[in-house]
Amino acid sequence: MATEPRRPRLRTTTRDPEELARRLTAWLAVRLPGAKATGVRVPESNGMSSETLLFDIEHPEPPLRACALRVAADPAAYTIFPVYDLPRQHRTMRLVAEHTDLPVPRVLWLEEDPGPLGAPFFVMERVEGRVPPDVMPYTYEGNWLHAASDAERAHLEEASIRLVAHLHDQVPLAEAEFLALPGEGSPLRRHVDAQRAYYGWVVEGLPRSPLIESAFDRLAQWWPDDEGETVLNWGDARIGNVIYDGFEPAAVLDWEMAALAPREVDLGWLIYLHRFFQDLTVGFGQQGLPGFLRRDHIEERYARLTGHTPRFMDFYSLYAALRHAIVMLRVAYRQVHFGEAAVPEDPDRLILHHGSLTAMVQGSYW
Repeated sequence: MATEPRRPRLRTTTRDPEELARRLTAWLAVRLPGAKATGVRVPESNGMSSETLLFDIEHPEPPLRACALRVAADPAAYTIFPVYDLPRQHRTMRLVAEHTDLPVPRVLWLEEDPGPLGAPFFVMERVEGRVPPDVMPYTYEGNWLHAASDAERAHLEEASIRLVAHLHDQVPLAEAEFLALPGEGSPLRRHVDAQRAYYGWVVEGLPRSPLIESAFDRLAQWWPDDEGETVLNWGDARIGNVIYDGFEPAAVLDWEMAALAPREVDLGWLIYLHRFFQDLTVGFGQQGLPGFLRRDHIEERYARLTGHTPRFMDFYSLYAALRHAIVMLRVAYRQVHFGEAAVPEDPDRLILHHGSLTAMVQGSYW
């Protein structure tokens, strides 16, 4: 019988929180004379991409007391992505806040000078609530979402799909042109080309992944006859990037992967990132949440909310699994870099979901 995986102890930062607090206080005093940053801490769920700091403002008349800071990843930390464009994220959040009813945290300051903290950053209001956990995944027993009733999870699911639907429908495309990816061809071609370039960066000087490369080949064979409408994609559309008040979205986070693409790019990601956790949970002997965020439910509810019936979803779910595989490979090579893992004879084994990705490439997953 498989044993339950232990909680990963991955290195997520090379920065010193106390030093950051000192430098943040110095920076804040210029923006808000007499202010001091207190209670600076790194949240337990801090990822390996851009880093988040939580802090409070100590001042007689602060604009608010609870803040969150998003700072570009430290290059010394073997970053997950090659570029961290904080001004782009800041502009995206302001755009979405202006044109949609999505609960996007209010951004207070953008600092493009890397001098104060060693990298660009922005400060936003901190929204209280709870986030479906990634470690251990919310599909495992022992967390608030797993313990919820079917009706409560159904409410959260409906509200979360509505976030994606309203984002796609409400942001004027002309206002989002700064998110167009470079290159030639359609937005979807550019999106996939960007992923090929990202994969090339991940494996530079390291073993390549035959599985990832076969998935790119399958994408070419399954390319949609009609790519459909281009919209602003969230990019990392998943419930783990939402703060919930009860079971209602209170804040939508993590916009670093936002781009112009067909609607189905976000939908494929939403579908597959849940399946990734569900498959992992079932593989370790638990039932998980088989009735939650099902592909058919997501497609039906999105169509009802927008009037657009998702198409070519085998292609887009494969694309999501492929994109996730590249990230997972980078995470694995990061562990190797820090001496936390070794490269196996078959590098595809570094991809946690290599089994499901193989099945998708073979057309036998769904």
